[in-house]
Amino acid sequence: MIRLPKSLAHSKIAASGVTGREWIAGLPELLDGLVRQWSCVPDGPVAHGQVGIVVPVRRRSRAAVIKVSFPRWADMCEADAYEVWDGAGAVRLYERADDRFAMMLERGGGALASAGDEEALTIQGRLTRRLAVDAPAHLPQLSHQMSRWEREIRTATETLDHHLPRAAIDAALTTLREWGPHQPNTLVHGDLHDANILASGREPWLAIDPRGQVGDPAYDAFNVIRSPRFAPLLATADPRPGVLRLLDIYCAAADIDVEWARRWTQAGAVHEALWGRAHGDPGWLVHATDRLALALT
Repeated sequence: MIRLPKSLAHSKIAASGVTGREWIAGLPELLDGLVRQWSCVPDGPVAHGQVGIVVPVRRRSRAAVIKVSFPRWADMCEADAYEVWDGAGAVRLYERADDRFAMMLERGGGALASAGDEEALTIQGRLTRRLAVDAPAHLPQLSHQMSRWEREIRTATETLDHHLPRAAIDAALTTLREWGPHQPNTLVHGDLHDANILASGREPWLAIDPRGQVGDPAYDAFNVIRSPRFAPLLATADPRPGVLRLLDIYCAAADIDVEWARRWTQAGAVHEALWGRAHGDPGWLVHATDRLALALT
């Protein structure tokens, strides 16, 4: 029987009450069933994030992981994205069990956090370019998300105590209104940042945990720039020159337009600064996101 980390139980129970407790209680049996079905054996300590659990396994000589997501937050578009990429710039999908919100994936190594700033930006840019391929028709459209963002920004501006000036709010709304409905049919990772890029023996770096969205690859610039590694820069008196330089490095590697990336990042920062206030993000993250929005307005 696979042993679960106590921190997983605590986080899910705190967030989801009875539903979380029931999911935690059934996880060992679910994982054991997947291990048998996929003919593998556990091969290391179990880890977890905010939405699921990851179990290192080995099938014959192949190192892999089984990832099982909490049903309430599971997004099987992740598996669809892996199938489209087929290992080109992302980990390979070996098995999927959508009815149990589970996948077996290629196992990566250390995260990108070990790389220097410019190297990390260049790696993320190159992956953005590689992952930008034609998308299948059924994946979620960023255009739908942008219309929701616009509504949420308008509501939050009226109901929340925040420090964003009207000019920053208006700039974000203008971007969402002008560009939101007009998105290319391109597969976008959707959550590209240091922790979602792992070292690999097959390729130097591979992406994990995609959201599998369809739209403008410049959308990924926001999560690249709003990295904890750049929090000290955002705390300086005038972060704008430094932030623009970061965008230049990333966009050159990604082969995307810097102005598009700036506007998408500014709009994303405004939305996430307001969303973070409403949903209890750490104070340092809300402050850094405020600063990012202001620097790019």
